[in-house]
Amino acid sequence: MRLDFWKFWTGETISAFGTSVTQFAMPLIVFKLTGSAVALGGAAAMFTVPHLLFGLPIGAWTDRTNRKRLMIVVDLLAALAVASVPLTASLGLLSVWWIYAVTFATSTLGLAFETAQFGAIPSLVGRDDLVTANGRIQASFAAAGVLGPLTAGALLAFVPVEAVLYVDAASFLVSAIALSLIRRSFNAPVAPRATTIRQDIAEGLRYVFAHPVLRNISLMMALINLISTTVFAQLVLFAKQDLRAADGEIGLLFAAGGVGVFLCSLSAGPLRKRFSFGTVALGALMLSGLLTIALAYATSIWSGVLLWGLSAGLGTLFNINTGSLRQAIVPNHMLGRVISIAMVLAWSANPIGALAGGFLIERLGDARLVYAGIGALTFLIALAFRLASPLGRAERYLRPLPSAAAK
Repeated sequence: MRLDFWKFWTGETISAFGTSVTQFAMPLIVFKLTGSAVALGGAAAMFTVPHLLFGLPIGAWTDRTNRKRLMIVVDLLAALAVASVPLTASLGLLSVWWIYAVTFATSTLGLAFETAQFGAIPSLVGRDDLVTANGRIQASFAAAGVLGPLTAGALLAFVPVEAVLYVDAASFLVSAIALSLIRRSFNAPVAPRATTIRQDIAEGLRYVFAHPVLRNISLMMALINLISTTVFAQLVLFAKQDLRAADGEIGLLFAAGGVGVFLCSLSAGPLRKRFSFGTVALGALMLSGLLTIALAYATSIWSGVLLWGLSAGLGTLFNINTGSLRQAIVPNHMLGRVISIAMVLAWSANPIGALAGGFLIERLGDARLVYAGIGALTFLIALAFRLASPLGRAERYLRPLPSAAAK
């Protein structure tokens, strides 16, 4: 693969290490501030709200702007936002509302970055290498995701939990530097547009709704996210109350998810070259649902670590394949708006699912029962789309490769 891809990969892997520290620390901070399942659900909901509010215009905008420059600016702003949490805590002013505000801000910035990144990757590798490239990116992100929670858990012996977020702030700066060293443009050469952003959004919506694969992926992911977002949102509460885990052991749980993601990400390319999209992606989702049922009845932190690691890995295997399929189907100049539309449609149910899951757990007083129900529904939804939708035979909808691949 090209040298510019390796620069990109290195910078984003370091940034992923920092992000995994924040993903471990933020729920723990909210739990320590409130001890509430609803508050944890609120934090998860706040993460997805920007996708609903800004997803469509940001996607269309990133197709028009310099993607690389945008990603660098986003990294710098995200560093400031994350660093505000430990700074506010040191002044004795930290509250759950500040956590919500920072989550909203960083999610908005992350939306812009991820949309631009989605359009950038096909500029760095050829189409035949998309699944392998995305798999390697996710694998290295997962390896960083293993080290992040373990490092953060070890640091808790020396510093308050809020202070570990400085690691994430520094990693955003590293990412910005790495991006600035890449020479290749992240935008495909196209003629200047005479259309407005609103017209671009409408074109993207028509494209997604008219395409059988894109339409069904978005519908399926909306259903899956509606029911499954609670599993991650309530992981700290589940570990604390049902698995009797200490703070450091929760770090192991998050790290196990990283190990599972790492292993499944590395297998994404080889599996996809041997088996169909439906077999690999939807099969992984069905297995993830079954493992979530098993996780619901785990009796110790160690069995929970194993089951969560496998389930998280299979979920990522599904995401790698759906993302790569979209990149292979959609023309480059439309990637930003199409992926943002897909994200808005797929994530539209997340706030409802996160809040409803939190209320349901508090009402029933039984996180295990809720987790088991989520696992069963995940399995059934994936099975239905495997048997009764175009996703079971997605390959027939791919665009033909150009006669001369870019070198």
